[in-house]
Amino acid sequence: MSTLIEVLDPDAFKSIFNSSVEGIVIVDVKGEILLTNPACEKLFGYDEMLSGKMIEELIPLKLREQHKDHRKKYNKNPKSRNMGEGIDLMGLKCDGTEFPVEVSLSHVKYKGKLIIVGFIIDITERKKAEEALHKSEEQLIIYATELERKVNERTDELKKMVEKLESEIVVRKQIEQEVKKALEREKELNELKSRFVSMASHEFRTPLSTILSSATLMSKYTDADQEDKRNKHFERIKSNVKELTGILNDFLSLGKLEEGRITSNPEKFEINQFVSDVIGEIKLIQGKSQNLKLIRLDDNLEVILDRQFSKNILLNLLSNAIKYSPTGKQIEVKINIQDKQLRIDIKDDGMGIPAKDQKHLFNRFFRANNVTNIPGTGLGLNLVQKYVEIMNGNISFVSEEGNGSTFTVILPVTLDQNEKSTNN
Repeated sequence: MSTLIEVLDPDAFKSIFNSSVEGIVIVDVKGEILLTNPACEKLFGYDEMLSGKMIEELIPLKLREQHKDHRKKYNKNPKSRNMGEGIDLMGLKCDGTEFPVEVSLSHVKYKGKLIIVGFIIDITERKKAEEALHKSEEQLIIYATELERKVNERTDELKKMVEKLESEIVVRKQIEQEVKKALEREKELNELKSRFVSMASHEFRTPLSTILSSATLMSKYTDADQEDKRNKHFERIKSNVKELTGILNDFLSLGKLEEGRITSNPEKFEINQFVSDVIGEIKLIQGKSQNLKLIRLDDNLEVILDRQFSKNILLNLLSNAIKYSPTGKQIEVKINIQDKQLRIDIKDDGMGIPAKDQKHLFNRFFRANNVTNIPGTGLGLNLVQKYVEIMNGNISFVSEEGNGSTFTVILPVTLDQNEKSTNN
């Protein structure tokens, strides 16, 4: 049976050589370029074949002597080398522009002479993505270091407090209680640091790795007919950047809330339509097709509340209900007003919350043990609780692992009595 090589004629090999998306350059042992394909010429910005030039002309001036040494060593002991085998290489375009490249080498004997074949790709986009990943990791280290500094400061404060209290024998009981509380707070800070580093490492690294992967693949799709593939990876990059932005926005909101820089701004709006609009908005962005059922008030009643806080609360609770419920399950949203209090119940038939985790559910960065494979930062419910507290309300829940959860938010409201009378 004939092999493919035996079947293909020289024109077929030439067609394959010229249509390759990777740059191909063939040189002799002296470094003189014997042949290049169109992709190589385009890569280095030339309009004609590079035959006759020295390979060093495609390398920045400062690296040419070093490259000559590498070439001589390779000629003495030629062997195949894969792409990016531990070496950072730079190319030089005809207009003087330097750019990072990745090169793999092979060699053949032709008419008794050694011929070296190089396969070249432009890795500019990959280098940019790697740099972005490196900067993000540096920021995480800075944040973790600052958190550790605060823990150490708190530890120093604790030691001073203990030294002072130990000198007061009369209040020994009080000393023991304060020390115990302080140690518990210290433990919570250490646990908070560990949870943050673990969460941030995972939640940042996953989208950043996706961005890096897509950027690398995009650099390979250089032909006009590969526009769809480039657009696909471009959309993946945009989606993951949006995800990172959402995480950072949660961090910023938490910081502003704890610093007291966010206050309630009540305004009047119709509650039925408001909740219906929020449900409509969450339906546009949800990833699963759950059935969201709204049980409305009989009257079109206007209330006075902070509209943005109320929206943030609903969006977060609905997002959780969708995220932790199987596809096709019903999620029920019920509105009720009694004694000038607005009550919103959001009930799902999802995975529920383990009993041992329920007391920690509103803590920063805390996530229940049964949601390890579902993305999340553990900040959402903590933010919801703070929004509710600012509006002088309260939030509670009932849940059983495997049998879903019901979250209840109660907010004091000012009712428009004229509007109520009209609707009745």
